[in-house]
Amino acid sequence: MTELLRIEGLTIVPAAMPERMLVKDVSLTLQPGRTTCVVGESGSGKSLTALAVMQLLSKQLKQISGRVLFQGQDLTTLNHEQMRDIRGKRIGMIFQEPMTSLNPVLTVGYQIGESLTVHLGLKGKALKARVASLLEQVGIPATRADSYPDELSGGQRQRVMIAMSIACEPAMLIADEPTTALDVTVQAQILKLLDELKTRMNMGMLFITHDFGVVADIADDVVVMFRGEIVESGPVAQVLNQPQHPYTKALLACVPDADGKKALQPIDYAWIDGDGVPA
Repeated sequence: MTELLRIEGLTIVPAAMPERMLVKDVSLTLQPGRTTCVVGESGSGKSLTALAVMQLLSKQLKQISGRVLFQGQDLTTLNHEQMRDIRGKRIGMIFQEPMTSLNPVLTVGYQIGESLTVHLGLKGKALKARVASLLEQVGIPATRADSYPDELSGGQRQRVMIAMSIACEPAMLIADEPTTALDVTVQAQILKLLDELKTRMNMGMLFITHDFGVVADIADDVVVMFRGEIVESGPVAQVLNQPQHPYTKALLACVPDADGKKALQPIDYAWIDGDGVPA
């Protein structure tokens, strides 16, 4: 199977402190039609890895090594204009918080249509029809195209972000914790929607989360990150049922059971930093 994405030896540092590695020698692959979940606690380097794929790292950060190959093309060699042709068209991205990603003074229909105009040249009735179709695909009535972000619920705003990210039918979708702020019912609906869209469009999906419950629902493959490094990776059943690294085991021990009888286990970082044997 042809690889959609290959990250090789990605290392990211603060520009002012190059000795401090925020992402260290990260390598992973993504296949078309499959979902790779990148899991780990806050600060483990998940979002930075995704931003590096999109070439959206802030000026305070610097990629000092590694390649990001998308459909065989090294994105790290492209200039700003070349990346603009890829973002939104060939790679879509759902950012963490829709309320800060959506422009509050523009209607959601306008914001969905922007990439359709830029990348596909749609205007007028064709643009309006495509925006209406996208809203309906994600479960929002087409009449809400004229609504502003603050007039929608959190779940609806997240659906608008999904509509924006799939507008040009990209080959790959990056979803950065798209269900974190949603209640469990809406979360289940969003996960089901993303999985259906992935299957229908044969997209590869890089799904970032800290929730192993979400991983079990949606992943084909799992990458576990800890302190900027990948500590374990593999098919989802293998990682969930036979974890090898102490950090992966500790994360899984934090997952509550359905009836609430299991005591939550705090992560013992001294154990993880050592030889894997509790003190």
